[in-house]
Amino acid sequence: MNNWFLYLIRCRNGRLYTGITTDVERRVEEHESGDKKGSKYLRGKAPLKLVMKKRVGNRSMALKIEAKVKKLPKIKKELLIDGKIKICEIKKKINDTAITKTRGN
Repeated sequence: MNNWFLYLIRCRNGRLYTGITTDVERRVEEHESGDKKGSKYLRGKAPLKLVMKKRVGNRSMALKIEAKVKKLPKIKKELLIDGKIKICEIKKKINDTAITKTRGN
């Protein structure tokens, strides 16, 4: 299934939370409700605002992109939100790394 999304949520304190899902609206509701299905990190940090959602492909690619984005400094995440960094650039880096590893370099 190629309907996985990367999403970023801004917390009350301005911090950004990164996640992946197949249903962004449902997932944001789970986070906002503060129940067990939502992220522990986001509990007590309302109001939450969805600031970005991008379709990223299958689950495997979504997990890889999520890991890369989580490692980015906040300034680069802000550039991603503003569209100044594109998801396709992150995908290309992931694919280039995979090719390099398979070649043994």
